[in-house]
Amino acid sequence: MRRYLLAIGAYGRETPISRSSLPDNPAAQKLAKGLAQAHRAYGNPQASVLFIVQDPERNAFDQRSLEYHLLEDHGIQTVRLTLPQIAHSARLDHDRRLIVPKVTAEGGTSEISVVYFRAGYGPGDYPSKPEWNARKLLELSRAIKCPTIITQLAGCKKIQQVLSAHGVLEQLSHLISTKLIHASFVDENAAKNLSQTFTKMYPFDASQEGLQARKLAFSNPDAYVLKPQREGGGNNIYRSKIPSFLNSLPNESHYNAYILMELILPPTLNNSIIREGKVVTGGVIGELGVFGTILWDDEGRVLENDQAGWLLRTKGKEVDEGGVAAGYGCIDSVCLV
Repeated sequence: MRRYLLAIGAYGRETPISRSSLPDNPAAQKLAKGLAQAHRAYGNPQASVLFIVQDPERNAFDQRSLEYHLLEDHGIQTVRLTLPQIAHSARLDHDRRLIVPKVTAEGGTSEISVVYFRAGYGPGDYPSKPEWNARKLLELSRAIKCPTIITQLAGCKKIQQVLSAHGVLEQLSHLISTKLIHASFVDENAAKNLSQTFTKMYPFDASQEGLQARKLAFSNPDAYVLKPQREGGGNNIYRSKIPSFLNSLPNESHYNAYILMELILPPTLNNSIIREGKVVTGGVIGELGVFGTILWDDEGRVLENDQAGWLLRTKGKEVDEGGVAAGYGCIDSVCLV
């Protein structure tokens, strides 16, 4: 869209924007490539990639883009099923191969090479025992999982808080350097440099540091965000709402389910965004996320590790959450200057 607007002169003759300012974003192609690499590592070219989705699924459009690239670029077919559908119709054979029904006129079944979770990240995805049984079935299968359950747990807030604690990354890099953990892309200098980019995160338990965090949450809440032990956003408590939220909990034992993080305060720009069909002008903040794909074997050897494009979101400076699907932010484009 940006390139089209530039080509028809919509930005005017004096615009600093040029074709080289608008880099191509290969996210859809490279994310599909990552799934295809896992598919090939599985070893059955006739198998399919399984998308675990919600019902109804509101994020279908970017999922479909990945489906099309898998088929057109790599010749790999996909299957879309919900967790209840998995519980009802999927099975493991004698060799733990995951078998699901084909959604074709001829029917039949398909072996699954890769399970790609686009659902299964929140409590709402597991309302009853069948959904939990479905997740267990998927985890017991020999299909490659994206993400693995360990990787999914690593996206939760408590793990992030622990990794940001002083010396933890350096300790992990030491274990890697002594080959107690197999990896080849981390060293002590990298760990030290990376840890310097972290904002401060506190446990919210009954430890000494946790008790300090509780005092900060009540004495200076405007500097912090309270995050539950969940993956992703949309469940956070911001600034002045923190004390009243904590007071609403049955007792302090529930505090253990949260971590406290210093708010990140990025610089704002003046720009216009479109929200709910209306142009809104004012201070905005950009949030750049960089995609990556990584594939490793059961001994921890990294087989593939690639950068896979990016996602830029822009939101009003007064908006705390940034989710696009939730209606807080807007998809934007990178413009190099």
